[in-house]
Amino acid sequence: MSKKVADQVVDMLVANHVKRIYAVTGDSLNELNDAVRRNGKIKWVHVRHEEAGAFAAAAEAELDGLACCAGSCGPGHVHLINGLYDAHRTGVPLIAIASTINTHEFGTEYFQETNTIRLFDDCSCYNQVASTPKQAARMLQTAIQHAIHKKGVAVFGLPGDLSAMPAEESPTAMSNYRNRVLLRPADEDMVRLADLLNKGSKVSIYCGIGAVEAHDEIIELASLLKAPVGYTFRGKMGIQYDNPFEVGMTGLLGLPSAYHSMHESDIVLLLGTDFPYEPFMPVKNKIIQIDERAERLGRRAKLEMGLCGRVADTLQALIPLLKEKTDDSFLRAQLDLYEKVKEHLRIYVKDEGSADKISPEFVASTINDLANEDAIFTVDTGMCCVWGARYIHSTGKRKILGSFNHGSMANAMPMAIGAAFSHPERQVIAMCGDGGLSMLLGDLATIRQYNLPVKIIVFNNRALGMVKLEMQVQGLPDNETDMVNPDFALVAEAMGFKGLTIHEPSGIREALQEAFSESGPVLLNIMTNPASLAMPPRIEWEQVKGYALSMSKLILGGRMDEVLETVRANYKHLVEL
Repeated sequence: MSKKVADQVVDMLVANHVKRIYAVTGDSLNELNDAVRRNGKIKWVHVRHEEAGAFAAAAEAELDGLACCAGSCGPGHVHLINGLYDAHRTGVPLIAIASTINTHEFGTEYFQETNTIRLFDDCSCYNQVASTPKQAARMLQTAIQHAIHKKGVAVFGLPGDLSAMPAEESPTAMSNYRNRVLLRPADEDMVRLADLLNKGSKVSIYCGIGAVEAHDEIIELASLLKAPVGYTFRGKMGIQYDNPFEVGMTGLLGLPSAYHSMHESDIVLLLGTDFPYEPFMPVKNKIIQIDERAERLGRRAKLEMGLCGRVADTLQALIPLLKEKTDDSFLRAQLDLYEKVKEHLRIYVKDEGSADKISPEFVASTINDLANEDAIFTVDTGMCCVWGARYIHSTGKRKILGSFNHGSMANAMPMAIGAAFSHPERQVIAMCGDGGLSMLLGDLATIRQYNLPVKIIVFNNRALGMVKLEMQVQGLPDNETDMVNPDFALVAEAMGFKGLTIHEPSGIREALQEAFSESGPVLLNIMTNPASLAMPPRIEWEQVKGYALSMSKLILGGRMDEVLETVRANYKHLVEL
């Protein structure tokens, strides 16, 4: 039997170490599915929704470097969109195979026809549709090359009839090329950078995901400059561990210590971060930004210097040019503040809550204590991000995955699917909100079908907690943010795996220990306090005024009990105010 285009596609994926295709089979994907079956070196993962498949593939790509998902013509394409947006904005190399209707039906408004070029154009770095066998291999090679080196989503359109045609050898390369390029600023820029840092008396360092491979260089740099080191949520796992200079995060999920160190500095050095929250950026000091993607330079703040370079390469060239500072008073002051901030965070952990109002901070801290040192965490966008950011600590081996740029709900559970498939040797913990889990609840069946040992921890506060807080700080009484949930533990049991509901704080540690000791999947439905708030490190007067206004409106609307519960649950924040 001659090789089909579908076989050729599968062979090229295998050659690039792609282990799985996350998809819902059918229609125009059937030839590709059969080629996967016959190949035997790659697995078709039958997810229940293509969005879940895209999230799972994105998680695998972030952990391992390249992954693949697919969607069949029409609705299958549209279902991929949210997960592909997330992957593309995160900057992970992902191949999305968009199988289409047969070529002779193009442009006729045929059943399930979509224009994939228009549809995927805003969430991809490559987006083309093959129409002949000679094009197919050439386009896929180009798509993979784009995904790897541009770090984004590459969409490969594959018509159903083309999949079944005899394959042809491409006249160009059939393999792909991975290179590590030395990337740093020119010597004269390095000298100017060193001169600025040598003259600065109070320097702070702020690191993003682009700096995590330079952990040791950052420690050496901070030691020379006597500089505190802050980081983004994505950068936390790679920067926080074994770091005597760290002062935590800033931003909406962050801590006052990192915010304070940046604003009290003469010079702020931004390393590998495209931190988007302008209100948290300092404006009166000199800011230097180093990023390997030059288009990012200066788009978040006014810069004294904007330098294109990989962080590790740049610091290795910079460090020999620096003079060690002797005055560490600024650093010690920031570290002292950080200790006070950490002590304040522990107040929330000590207050464990009460029946059906369990403190989410206590839950997250207990998860941190019991999780393996190389655990992979996934966090839903919203309050789970806050608890993960503040209470899950780095060990140098842990990873945290989330929708940190796109900000989608419903990402934690499907990302855990991808993490569990790609790393079966590691503990995978999904910190899910009740709102997020409800959106893609059906893919609990995928976890059961493949018996993935994911531990799903549901922070069940019976509300869209972050949205509720957003409305209140705008002076609006929350409306239609409450949720009437099913018993998620019973849902898990109906799916065929263990589910437990925890109503009392005293049962948290034992339930987590039991879940973590199980060899298969477990869902813990934890009834957390819906009135728990998360204060950012910088609180605007308008936010305080708005919150007070919303509380007044709730009282006038007859919701006094809710106001009193919010006050009782959050009196500890008065220290911050």
